[in-house]
Amino acid sequence: MKRFTLLFSAFFLTSCAGTYNFAWFSINPFHPQGSSNIEFLIGGLWTTIWISLVSLILAAIVGLVVTLPNFSSKKSIRSINLIYVEIFRAIPVLVLLLWIYYGLPSIFGGGLSFNPFVAGVITLVLHESAFISEIYRSGIQAIKKGQIEAARSLGLKPSLVFLKVTLPQAIRIITPALMNQGIYILKMSSLISVIGLGDLTRRANELIVTTYRPLEIYSFLVLEYLVLILVVSYLVRKLEKKLQKD
Repeated sequence: MKRFTLLFSAFFLTSCAGTYNFAWFSINPFHPQGSSNIEFLIGGLWTTIWISLVSLILAAIVGLVVTLPNFSSKKSIRSINLIYVEIFRAIPVLVLLLWIYYGLPSIFGGGLSFNPFVAGVITLVLHESAFISEIYRSGIQAIKKGQIEAARSLGLKPSLVFLKVTLPQAIRIITPALMNQGIYILKMSSLISVIGLGDLTRRANELIVTTYRPLEIYSFLVLEYLVLILVVSYLVRKLEKKLQKD
């Protein structure tokens, strides 16, 4: 802790000794300009939360569908899961985003186009569903085979065994990991700003163009994401404790 304090103090003193003129009033809520800037920056909060939430829900659904072939007895069907997971886990999020937003429409001669929100959701869903698929797989494999065999002995069809026995228990097991993946999606959503989505990061970049105060604006952006992630992390820990008690 002392080492961190010394490093921070050295950085602050070095910055003060330089030529940069601090203008913290630009993010001061009690200053007219600062209040206006903060209101503009926070305006992107809902977009960040919304795209992250939509992407997490859709990625969870797609991830479940993708993981099902993994439990087939046929190797050709299992390979569908393997190919999907390996491809989308290997592609960086930003590269995939640029390909979907700029590259994919050119294939159709301009007849296909996405707005930044839709392109961002598609990107996050494709990328994150590959990871969530593996989370589902580990959760399903963690269920004792005796329970599944007992359900089958009662005459339940394989589809009902999965829906009534396997899936509910698997969801209970994977919920903490799934929520942590949601935190990752929340952080990765900042990349969507490069194609014009009006989220927290995009608004910060737009404000810097007009105020020329990168240090102050980005410092506030860091604070926004820090508070947001800490709140979500706290809720995830509360959920984990509740699941452990139950």
